[in-house]
Amino acid sequence: MSSLTLKRLAVFIVSLGLAFVLTAAFVLLVLPWMGPQNGFPISLQKYGAQYFLWTMLPVAGIFLVWLDYFLDARILPD
Repeated sequence: MSSLTLKRLAVFIVSLGLAFVLTAAFVLLVLPWMGPQNGFPISLQKYGAQYFLWTMLPVAGIFLVWLDYFLDARILPD
């Protein structure tokens, strides 16, 4: 594999990992204080895997754009 391919793979993995951590922190730390929860904890199981995925993917896209820019992985067109 070329170094560009490895760089692209690393950008995808890091962006998904960062998105997972940030989304989990949001669900576990921020959502309990919003809406009907009134400070009661919410678990990732109660939030749901599908909702977690649909929350995580846009966050991963944001990380992907910025990591692509800074690491010059050339995933997005110029």
